[in-house]
Amino acid sequence: MKVQPTSIPDVLLIKPKVFGDERGFFFESFSQRQWQQATGLNTVFVQHNHSRSAKNVLRGLHYQIQQPQGKLVRVVQGEVFDVAVDIRRSSPTFGQWAGEILSAENKRQLWVPEGFAHGFLVLSESAEFLYLATNYYAPEHERAIIWNDPDLNIAWPLADEPSLSEKDKRAGLFRDAELFE
Repeated sequence: MKVQPTSIPDVLLIKPKVFGDERGFFFESFSQRQWQQATGLNTVFVQHNHSRSAKNVLRGLHYQIQQPQGKLVRVVQGEVFDVAVDIRRSSPTFGQWAGEILSAENKRQLWVPEGFAHGFLVLSESAEFLYLATNYYAPEHERAIIWNDPDLNIAWPLADEPSLSEKDKRAGLFRDAELFE
């Protein structure tokens, strides 16, 4: 695997080594040994999640203020624009975001560390999104920042208004959010 820092060095773009021919392809989507060697991180993943969303669905920007989750995300069907926002007050990249196109075709993954808000927009007719998480889901600690926050100014590749959950419609502003130190 190749590991490439994004515009925020803690957010990593993972490019797996893919073996393919006319019959199809094979790649290791995760290997603990390769992960540790390539990233230097001793990450332990405790939960594996899978979601399916229709075109123009925007999920996020989500995080857990307690029991924070690092996420290794990828798309197994379709294409998304994936975003990580640094919400660690003590970070030199506080308030900045990194965005990457993840697709079944490019097989890229994004490492979103603890201390980041995360979201994605579905660009294809539908997308299936998988992620490994470093901590268990804790709905009582989940927080959300509104997707179109004016201070974050995320350049979502949108043609129309996105389709949002009720929870995401009620998400608050970055300036009022509960953040990490």
